Amino acid sequence: MFAIATKNFVKEVDNRGLLIPVSSLNDNMELLTVVVKHKRSWFWQKPKYLPTDFTLNDLLAGDPPITPTVLDTDFIKYTSTYGGGMEGSVDATFVKAKLNVKSEDSSKLQSSFGSLKKHEADVPKLMRESKGRVLDMSHSLIQQTKEKQKNVFAIVKERIVTTQPCSVIEDVQQQGLLAGSLIPCAPKASKVLLTENGKLSKDSNVTMEIPPHTTIAYGIIELEIKNDGQFELCVMSGGGFEVDGHSKKSLMSASAPKNNMTQQELEKLKDHFQQLSTLPASTRSSLLRHITGLMQEPAAICALQNMLDRMCLGKKPSLDNDGLKESQQQSIHAVFEVLEQPGAEEPTQSPVFTALHLVVSALEELPDDCLPVLSVCCNPATLQALELLVQCVSGSRETPLSSTALPDDDYERTEHVFASCNVSLRRDSDVLRVEIKHEQGNYPLILCIAIKSLASLACDC
Repeated sequence: MFAIATKNFVKEVDNRGLLIPVSSLNDNMELLTVVVKHKRSWFWQKPKYLPTDFTLNDLLAGDPPITPTVLDTDFIKYTSTYGGGMEGSVDATFVKAKLNVKSEDSSKLQSSFGSLKKHEADVPKLMRESKGRVLDMSHSLIQQTKEKQKNVFAIVKERIVTTQPCSVIEDVQQQGLLAGSLIPCAPKASKVLLTENGKLSKDSNVTMEIPPHTTIAYGIIELEIKNDGQFELCVMSGGGFEVDGHSKKSLMSASAPKNNMTQQELEKLKDHFQQLSTLPASTRSSLLRHITGLMQEPAAICALQNMLDRMCLGKKPSLDNDGLKESQQQSIHAVFEVLEQPGAEEPTQSPVFTALHLVVSALEELPDDCLPVLSVCCNPATLQALELLVQCVSGSRETPLSSTALPDDDYERTEHVFASCNVSLRRDSDVLRVEIKHEQGNYPLILCIAIKSLASLACDC
């Protein structure tokens, strides 16, 4: 809840992308706090920012500590309400199960941060005071961070803080009708018994109280660090550690693919799509069902992505289940069970791991209002139609309207999904045309990757 609220806040108040939303109430983002910027596996992914328990002064060799001059200004008074309704109907035949699900969901997230202040370091003075200072290169944080080539050091130069007690409120209402038959593969205990034409209804209302002086967003300055510990504050360009006498620069391009570049990128990833489509039918249907369920809430997809990222870094995956429903936790664990089959190789070395990491990475990058709607479209027939639209985005930009065969409800959902990713659909007589808005980011490509991945799991289900 808190992470989504701060993400929405940054999206509304900072269209230049200079502020970073705080993802956890445990993050104490004081000025000069050291943040590790981690560049990720796929070039189209936004970097992750990992706050540490250290400040710049903790890493400096010698005295005196640097004391920043703080500019304290009023920012804005902020209250927002995000929400909407979603209706969906899915007919699916999985191995050992036949289901027809109809659902009506509505959710609302209200953030009342109240009057906010900006605490900002006097950067020119900070640059003067840090000139000639040296970092202690034997510090454990520097040693551990330097080992990973995709890591860059940064420090907090500004933060947006609350000035009074405030709240984040989530109100969810779910109603559904389930018809069909479930045939378990093996006897197991169940907390809920669903009968033919069973009706489901669930409401929840969660309020999170936020104390004053809580940081909800922050800005950074990256550091360029020499092997001898000398460093510079990079006001205009990116930082990094010196490697063999040369400063390490960005390893991945962040420019948006133009024209046929989307098609070229999809072609590079075809082996990963193929890896998903050749999994056993029971595995594919299970993965699609669990991933689709997680897509209904962006925080759940983010939790799964964080676990996969930890594995990429050689760490043991751990689930931060704060705020996740029990069903979502079970779905995340079910996805990892696929990677832990008896006799399987090291999970991160498996092509299946890379393919799963690809699809989850793409889903996590999609706009929050896109994921739940796309989840309703995750049945084989609709995904097949969406694949045709992917061909339009990456190639011809048009297709016969009859080829998609989308009912009006599915078309409206599809139109919303593509529009949220800077792609507009336009029906022109008997032709469906796509128009791409070349804005900041790689949303059209990311959406195409997500659809191709999900369709690979849905084939022949």
